[in-house]
Amino acid sequence: MKRYTGTRGWFLFYFFACLLVLSAGRDSKLMKYETNSSSVYNHTLAMIMVEYASAVYISDMTSLFTWTCTRCRGLTEGFEVVQLIVDVESCLQSFVGVAKDPRAIIIAFRGTRGTSIQNWIEDLFWKQLDLDYPGMEGAKVHSGFYRAYHCTTIRPAILNAVKTAKEVYGDLDTIVTGHSMGGAIAAFCALDLIVNHNVPNVQVMTFGQPRIGNAVFASYYSKHLPDTIRVTHEHDIVPHLPPYFSIIPRKTYHHFPREVWLQDTSSTSNRLASYIETVCDDSGEDPNCSRSVIGNSIQDHLSYYGVEFPTDDPATCWIVMDPAITEYGSIDSEGNVVLFRDLATPVPRMQSLEAK
Repeated sequence: MKRYTGTRGWFLFYFFACLLVLSAGRDSKLMKYETNSSSVYNHTLAMIMVEYASAVYISDMTSLFTWTCTRCRGLTEGFEVVQLIVDVESCLQSFVGVAKDPRAIIIAFRGTRGTSIQNWIEDLFWKQLDLDYPGMEGAKVHSGFYRAYHCTTIRPAILNAVKTAKEVYGDLDTIVTGHSMGGAIAAFCALDLIVNHNVPNVQVMTFGQPRIGNAVFASYYSKHLPDTIRVTHEHDIVPHLPPYFSIIPRKTYHHFPREVWLQDTSSTSNRLASYIETVCDDSGEDPNCSRSVIGNSIQDHLSYYGVEFPTDDPATCWIVMDPAITEYGSIDSEGNVVLFRDLATPVPRMQSLEAK
């Protein structure tokens, strides 16, 4: 166990010790959902997008690029990957492709990897607003999330893939998704597409996303991307971070709308898991949604709609792939990988790690 020193260290030691107790496992159950009436939230779309947000965690590039992995089935069957990007230096991963249902371009970003999730959460506790968002006076954001999209190999590859997909398939809608840090990057990507590249009809749906900017930024974001859903789950700790301080609303982090809070209402004796989906108000910080509870669960962060997201892997940034698949892209001197598909040519099945 990591040894902490000083007041901050002992506080965190106590906090994470509590997490181990409070985040106890639950039995696998059948699921039933109840949603309060709303025209802004589509439960079926959420069930589809959470599968894409989970699939982007796959380290086997062959099965992901050919869409043959174990997570590449069910509601996402038939998805055609246009581009797969791995920025090894920054431990980031994303894909762009075209879905059959809904008929749209899908962009997905991987969540937190490359460090212990507990260390990452610890950093979020103390992170200050430290970057002025370009072109918007008073808007400040989290520099790490902003730069993860804007200052890596991810952004140019994404823009190229979206352009290619539209040239081949026509002017499809675009849906951007991600879990955890991947949700934060997804938000910056969607805003970039709308504001800087005039891409029409962009939607966002994220899962367990942290706060990324202040109230001015949240207002600016919601003006340009009103079709945004942030799904939170029970006591998931990450949507509570970086902290929101209501006594200094203009200088603190502030979520943009709209949150959908997923609550577990099942009993231990009932094998049918019952969930309520609360569609929250348009403030971004609805006190009757996830802010009404203590965010203290890592387990709730790693499970959405019954879809499990991977926990930390000792080899968090490594990837594997069939050598033949490199003909579809390039690997630069830093080890960053960009695989690009010619949409007129089918990708042949190759030997994947999951098949071994």
